[in-house]
Amino acid sequence: FSEASHKNQLSVCVCVCVCVCVCVCAECGRCFAHFDIISGKCDEEIGELETDVCCLNPKYGHQGEDGLCVYCGSVPPTWSPWSPWSQCNTLCREGVRTRSRKCQGFSQSEYQSVCPGETTTVCMTCSLDGKWGLWSPLGPCSVTCGAGLQLSNRVCDSPAPKYGGKYCDGPSSQTSQCDSVCPVHGFWTGWSAWSECSSSCIPEGQVPFRAKQRSCSNPAPSSNPPGQPCIGKPTHQEKCQKMTPCAVNGHWGEWSAFSSCSVTCGAGLELSVRHCDNPAPKHNGHPCPGERQRTRVCFTNVHCPVDGVWSEWSQWGKCTYPRGKRVINCKDIVGQQDRDRRCDHLSFNGSICSGEMSNDRLCYDVHNCDVMGNWDGWEPWSLCNPTCGKSKRTRKRHCEPDFSNYSKSKRGQKVDTFFGEMLLDCADHKDGDSESQPCLNVPPCS
Repeated sequence: FSEASHKNQLSVCVCVCVCVCVCVCAECGRCFAHFDIISGKCDEEIGELETDVCCLNPKYGHQGEDGLCVYCGSVPPTWSPWSPWSQCNTLCREGVRTRSRKCQGFSQSEYQSVCPGETTTVCMTCSLDGKWGLWSPLGPCSVTCGAGLQLSNRVCDSPAPKYGGKYCDGPSSQTSQCDSVCPVHGFWTGWSAWSECSSSCIPEGQVPFRAKQRSCSNPAPSSNPPGQPCIGKPTHQEKCQKMTPCAVNGHWGEWSAFSSCSVTCGAGLELSVRHCDNPAPKHNGHPCPGERQRTRVCFTNVHCPVDGVWSEWSQWGKCTYPRGKRVINCKDIVGQQDRDRRCDHLSFNGSICSGEMSNDRLCYDVHNCDVMGNWDGWEPWSLCNPTCGKSKRTRKRHCEPDFSNYSKSKRGQKVDTFFGEMLLDCADHKDGDSESQPCLNVPPCS
């Protein structure tokens, strides 16, 4: 064995003639293959082994110097069973007796700790008889009203019997009669008849109802001792059915703030309105009286733009040949005539007139030309003139010019303007351009 692995061990070597060394262990002890952690006992003995060799297996146990089994492992120590109680250390007075146990089951020094190894208890070799304590105050009555009982208790603890002493003689409780008046609980009377409805019509946002009553007086609850009040409500209500809504007259809301001016130039109006919605009329209610809006004059101090306005067209000019000085009077040659107009009153950045300032048209020049004509139909007769006495009526006809010898078109464009004063000649002149006849059955003038 090496010195490093067997510190504090004493070995005696005996040399035999065959040169075999037998080592005798001076610190060997009994080694066991099983250690009961609960009971602290060992079993399944292996034999005499050095402690370090036995504890190469941490589950083993070995016999210590005090004869108790020691656990090789490193789990927390456990208590050994208690020893029997010792004799009391006095003959006839209060003393003590003891018993002990040991903290076992560890082998390494770092797990060793000081464990309380004994305990004591008081012992008394002479008996002590019990004596009653004071009676407790009377408890509550066994009933809430009427005749009942109240209970009072006492305990055998002054002192309590000890060491075989006698228990207290007599009862541990006693009773006393109690009596109180019972309360009278309230009860309802019958319901009354229904009342009239609270309204003859249905008001806006409300519901008409009717009610019936009852009284907590059949009987009324007692006051001393207090009885319980009646359960429920003394009044019952229900909605009135089959009623029409009440008429709601309209009322004006607040006036709004005045609007901005209605125009950006010149004078205008500012507008303020109110609505008939406070409330609005409903169910044939009257509308709000008065005006819905009001105005006030406002001034912008800015002159409004004046837009241009066309003047009337001027008279048509002479009908002349559009190019050069060719004579077209009384000829089947198309000419042209012009007219113009002005954009008047334009000022203060107003808009200019839209449209053309001048235009032209195709024409024939028939001024002072002899033109054959045809009579048109007679006009209707006029009214009789005068309306009484000798009276007559007249009618007229017109000599219409005949332009059938003119082309009336130029390059596909229709020409229907004949300009100038013509010398019309209608061939039949016997009846002239007018005629008259006396009126018949005209009343005499008074």
